[in-house]
Amino acid sequence: MKRFARAVVTVAAFCWGGAWAAAGPPAPGAIAAPQDKPYPGFLTLDIDARDVQRRIVHVAEHIEDVGGDLVLLYPRWLPGNHSTTGPVTRLAGLRISAGETPLSWHRDALDMNAFHVRVPAGAKAVDVQFDYLSPTSEKVDPLEISGDVLTLDWSSVVLYPAGFFARQIPVQASVRVPAGWQLATALEAAGPADGRTAFRRVSLETLVDSPVFAGRHAARLDLDPGAAVPVMLNLFADRPEQLAIKPAQLDLYRALVQQAVRLYGSRHYAHYDFLYALTDQLAEKGLEHHESSENISAPDTLSDWDKSPQDRDLLAHEFTHSWNGKFRRPADLWTPNYNVPMRDSLLWVYEGQTEYWGFVLAARAGLLTKPQFLDALAVIAARYELQAGRQWRPLQDTTNDPILNHHRPVPWADWQRYKDYYDEGLLVWLDADTLIRERSGGQRSLDDFARSFFGVNDGSTEVVTYTFEDVVRALDAVEPYDWAAFLRQRLDAAGAPAPLEGLRRGGYHLVYTDKPGDFQRDADAKGKQNNLMHSLGMVIDEKDGAVRAVAWNGPAFKAGITESAQVLAVNGIAYDAEVLADAIRAASQSHAPIALITRTGSRFHIAHIEYSGGLRYPHLERDPGVPARLDQILAARAH
Repeated sequence: MKRFARAVVTVAAFCWGGAWAAAGPPAPGAIAAPQDKPYPGFLTLDIDARDVQRRIVHVAEHIEDVGGDLVLLYPRWLPGNHSTTGPVTRLAGLRISAGETPLSWHRDALDMNAFHVRVPAGAKAVDVQFDYLSPTSEKVDPLEISGDVLTLDWSSVVLYPAGFFARQIPVQASVRVPAGWQLATALEAAGPADGRTAFRRVSLETLVDSPVFAGRHAARLDLDPGAAVPVMLNLFADRPEQLAIKPAQLDLYRALVQQAVRLYGSRHYAHYDFLYALTDQLAEKGLEHHESSENISAPDTLSDWDKSPQDRDLLAHEFTHSWNGKFRRPADLWTPNYNVPMRDSLLWVYEGQTEYWGFVLAARAGLLTKPQFLDALAVIAARYELQAGRQWRPLQDTTNDPILNHHRPVPWADWQRYKDYYDEGLLVWLDADTLIRERSGGQRSLDDFARSFFGVNDGSTEVVTYTFEDVVRALDAVEPYDWAAFLRQRLDAAGAPAPLEGLRRGGYHLVYTDKPGDFQRDADAKGKQNNLMHSLGMVIDEKDGAVRAVAWNGPAFKAGITESAQVLAVNGIAYDAEVLADAIRAASQSHAPIALITRTGSRFHIAHIEYSGGLRYPHLERDPGVPARLDQILAARAH
């Protein structure tokens, strides 16, 4: 440990020069707060992303009109991530110069994403070079680059001057990708030059909001033919045959665009590009931007369509963010640049209502069938009916999870709760939608809220922020009610029943049978897991018996089983999924404990699980005594 510490000091002294070694690290310097005034010059940013084998991206940046000493910022708080996920530790080889003169720099002692640069008198521009070291394996972080597909977030490859709003800093960017590869982005190309694709000058805000996908195998499809405001589906895949999309599938994605526009009654983009990679070489992903979205799914998403319903709401969710999250944005999530802290208090609107509309729009477009939607909703509802963590932690507090956890998994998700503003938020908005429909006799719905709240200023891309009070006023304008109390009770109360009133009012109730629904069966098959959360209270790897999750205070928990254990045998028989299912069925008759031999590290344990309730999987069952409001919600809009 001490030897490592000495090595760090030696490297630092080499990078910072002898003066620092003699005098010690510089004291923290002043970092100018961002001001809404034009940056006097501009940035030129050239990216070389051709080294896909080693996943190294080379960055060359020219900054005009620096006007003296400079503080350069590496983005830290990233839109859509809602947290400090700017990967500054991947920056290496930083070199800064003014003409032929190398310039010294030092990292701020308090803000690790800020670099102080001493600029000599008379110098009007500086050149910056560094390497962005994209993850080389999943042990480091989720992969962004493979031999066939790459994703490029501009926030990872730029340093920008402190003291200005991001929208006030003009950037002229270009990128090089491997020869023969195609690329897609919401940026408008100015034309190729010297093997580069150059883009028209935009603000730093627009640049960061316009990622690039590129790949060896690509296709570009028009999702709104003949429209004045085009929407394109840009597909990338590991192999060319994975790009094949059937006419019926293409029609469903086109219907998604139509249903979204009919819901919101507006467009807040000059054009929109779905960037969609079908690959198992990169981590699955969904990330919103104003005029595009980053989407990564399994390579067989199109070719094995009938077995991939769990991915069908992805594009609908990210498309909805163009209205909710990008155009209309929570006031405490809007920041003037990428180094001012965000606050996440309204993620139950930003993400929760987007999750709701993502599923609803997918159903209205036909991407999800009604049975698939109902199965998915049953799985969500059952999770919160079971979840122990709701007894102590309110939903509102989970909006802090991106900042608390930096998107790391937690060991006891059922007890700790994790980012529940997505799916529990969905249930809250279903509750609100069905309540509006019930109170108005079917004359009004949450559709009216979506149109009046997110559909304002048709054609504008200028961000309009909102507060909790704005949400309440807009709901009240649709249907007078004490919406503040309605929302605060669901957001702030701990120990209350799961918010399932929307199901009841929608004409359905939650039931359990001994067979999974198609949606859960396909999701479990894709995840190679055996989901027994509603019986034994755990999720197990289908093949090797590794325990992936345990329900707090459930039968497996009481028997001493934890996540990371491995089930080796069931009642003396080597584990496989069917052997365990047979044991659960037998215990429902014999009421005898189920004996599991487990291994954790080098320790073996015999767990006796006291459970005789049989296999249990959630479903929604129609209640004929209540109007089928949920069916009405799922019906496609004709106009």
